[in-house]
Amino acid sequence: MPGYLLGFDVGSSSIKASLLNAETGRSVASATAPETEMAISAPQPGWAEQDPNEWWALMKEATAKIRTSAPKELAETEAIGIAYQMHGLVIVDADGKTLRPSIIWCDSRAVPYGAAAFSALGEERCLSHLLNSPGNFTAAKLAWVKENEPDIFRRIWKVMLPGDYLAYRMTGEAVTTPSGLSEGVFWDFRDESPASFLLDHFGFDDELLPSIKPSFAVHGHVTKHAAEELGIPAGTPVSYRAGDQPNNAFSLNVLEPGELAATAGTSGVVYGIVDTPSYDPKSRVNTFVHVNHAREAARYGVLLCVNGTGILNKWLKQNTVDSSRDSAVGYDEVNRIAAQAPVGSLGLTFLPFGNGAERTLENVEIQSSLHGLNFNIHDRRHLLRAGQEGIVFSLAYGVEIMRGMGLEVSTVKAGDANMFLSPVFGDAFATTTGTHVGLYNTDGSLGAARGAGVGAGRFSSPRDAFVGLEAVRTIEPDRGTADQYAEAFGVWKQKLAAELARR
Repeated sequence: MPGYLLGFDVGSSSIKASLLNAETGRSVASATAPETEMAISAPQPGWAEQDPNEWWALMKEATAKIRTSAPKELAETEAIGIAYQMHGLVIVDADGKTLRPSIIWCDSRAVPYGAAAFSALGEERCLSHLLNSPGNFTAAKLAWVKENEPDIFRRIWKVMLPGDYLAYRMTGEAVTTPSGLSEGVFWDFRDESPASFLLDHFGFDDELLPSIKPSFAVHGHVTKHAAEELGIPAGTPVSYRAGDQPNNAFSLNVLEPGELAATAGTSGVVYGIVDTPSYDPKSRVNTFVHVNHAREAARYGVLLCVNGTGILNKWLKQNTVDSSRDSAVGYDEVNRIAAQAPVGSLGLTFLPFGNGAERTLENVEIQSSLHGLNFNIHDRRHLLRAGQEGIVFSLAYGVEIMRGMGLEVSTVKAGDANMFLSPVFGDAFATTTGTHVGLYNTDGSLGAARGAGVGAGRFSSPRDAFVGLEAVRTIEPDRGTADQYAEAFGVWKQKLAAELARR
């Protein structure tokens, strides 16, 4: 029997499920829910929330679609893996019921709480033990709840990340991972344990944290009730858990020092592996425990994240391409129109920072802005290209920070998906960053399925999980446009410096 592995990728836009043939490494079936993108609630400016119960409902919907197309194979599922949107806060009571909507990754309300903790605990102590400022991460979000919603805080049984919660719904077991705790800035890298000094500072009981297991391990088994809801076999092990960016790196076989991965979905990320606990003194890029970390073979992921990536492209699509007659124009049309404008968009410059506080800007919120608009020469072609170039330039700005930390950024792997499907975006990224980009036939849900196979023992090691992974195409820097991109990037940095100086 070939054996099948089920992977879920739980994003803030959608949930994708894939069923992988463990022997061939090929996808048997995949499905996404909802049909349109999930909504993000913003009760106040700078807030971003989603209902974890909606994630569960959409997970059931995606699984049902797979059951329709591959019922026999789904019934033979050997293991389940979960990738999830990072840094979100899910809190549940003693009955396992959510106490409030999840405060998700792009919510900015906790910035002052993280900044105050950074100052009170001391920069040296935080950076040497946490490798980050508490910033706007999960621990700081919990501190916001403690001060602003004390009645809710008193009822908390467990604090979970989004993937922890969904695994809990499957298994009834409250479990997290060192990688997950590090992304919430609950992890002490020096002591290889939860950061007791941070918990004490915020007044958090360590019993609020779930039990801890490695990313590749059996975290529990699907209960009879969950099996009935999902339509998968009861007793199936849930054997892998990772945040979306460590998982994206894993899905691309990025496991060893010097290897890098990228993604450009709602947010944009470059993620590089190191074997020493490096950090940026200003926490503009962040270091987390990678999925294959071990005491005897340390592996850390340095993460550059730009919140305003695909969400800007989506906004431009909705407001320049979609019409009242056809509100579902594909992104291929956006890419076609953007390619009609020249490199540099005739001086039009986008700063894409309109999706919450940006770490590369030290959590300063400058919002998105457009510069150099000339009504006589610019039209939607230039707007769409300037948007994609502005996203690339924001990522290139972060890559400069990573290089300043000593990371070698020369070859980058990414899935052949999302904004890398745009020739403008791909060429601009490779040329501006000076990197060779390899695009592969994988995504987060397939990576989660492979991870489940490792955790359940189907594969003897992470490196053995990548049969069937193939490069689809490569993008090389374009020498012919390098000077034009360098000039446009220089203008972009000038506009950014001016906006930051105003704050």
